[in-house]
Amino acid sequence: MATNIERPELTVAVVQSDEPADGRRVRGDRTRQAILARAVDIASVEGLEGLSLGRLAKEADVSKSGLFAHFGSKLELQLETVRAASEIFEEHVWLPVADADPGIVQLAALMESWLRYFRDDTFSGGCFFSNAYHEFDSRPGPVRDEIAAQKRRWMAAVVYHAGVAARLAQLKPGTDLEQLAFEIDAAGAMANSLWQLERDAEAFGRAETAIRSRLHGASTAAGRRALAAAGLT
Repeated sequence: MATNIERPELTVAVVQSDEPADGRRVRGDRTRQAILARAVDIASVEGLEGLSLGRLAKEADVSKSGLFAHFGSKLELQLETVRAASEIFEEHVWLPVADADPGIVQLAALMESWLRYFRDDTFSGGCFFSNAYHEFDSRPGPVRDEIAAQKRRWMAAVVYHAGVAARLAQLKPGTDLEQLAFEIDAAGAMANSLWQLERDAEAFGRAETAIRSRLHGASTAAGRRALAAAGLT
């Protein structure tokens, strides 16, 4: 399965070097980022519990001692992997719609960007967070807390954009913003589940129809005009 994660050759910075300290730090940061990109991709297939320092050292072609210098424990590796996945999610979902018109247009564009992230198989095992939710939903601890925090940030952002639309009079008065966010999130999550289980590409079209229908039904005339102008009806 294709993935957009690059897998460059990795090297561990040598402690004794004529390279300036700042240069070694940059090399170390790049190595760490490349290792984490590989960790996210592995975890998308085998889960965060499938990660270990030894396994990742072999996969990333670095020494186990070098990897230990970056992540002192499996727990730290798991937490950093969740944070790295969040950064990749931002790159693929948030950044493409950062310049969209605020309000209903940006909300609709964000949901379409999210569906593309699912459909494009950003990770080998599908959406990292969809898998992580199921893996850790009944396992209390810091990893679950980090995953849950990411989900809260996502839902809060969807509610925020809906709130901007409401303030711009693009949503009908009295619209329950949290209910609206819940419903459009559910449509995307279902499409992803059908895609992962059955490779049902039509699920994304159904999700897009459901989301647009829900937003159109909640919109005022001004909101519908904004969506139409942006080609999002």
